[in-house]
Amino acid sequence: MSRSEVAEVLPDPVWPVVVLAVIQVADGALCLRPVRFIAECLRDVGWPRRYWWLMSPVKFAAAAGLTVGIWVPYLGVLTCAALVGYFVTAIAMHVRARDFGRNLFVNAAGMLVVCIATLVYSFVV
Repeated sequence: MSRSEVAEVLPDPVWPVVVLAVIQVADGALCLRPVRFIAECLRDVGWPRRYWWLMSPVKFAAAAGLTVGIWVPYLGVLTCAALVGYFVTAIAMHVRARDFGRNLFVNAAGMLVVCIATLVYSFVV
């Protein structure tokens, strides 16, 4: 792979990827012992309590993938695309649960927009 081919699969600009990684770290920290609004969100969509512990590792792994993906070809774009899938699934869970409030429109949809914008702005355009 030539130097120019590698440059095509690394994020440019990098700052949206860094911002998204920081958001994922913060979200993962809030999920360690879920704060009230996160616990309510998980309950509202019917996510089984026995799986709540998975939220932090998933979010920390996303942050790690985004961060390492700044230097490793394809990892950043793959991680960003996976986050898009994660938030599409979250939106589907809110819709299925008929949870049409703040959790859907601000949290899940807002994060989907941030992930899509990062994917497009840093990896596509």
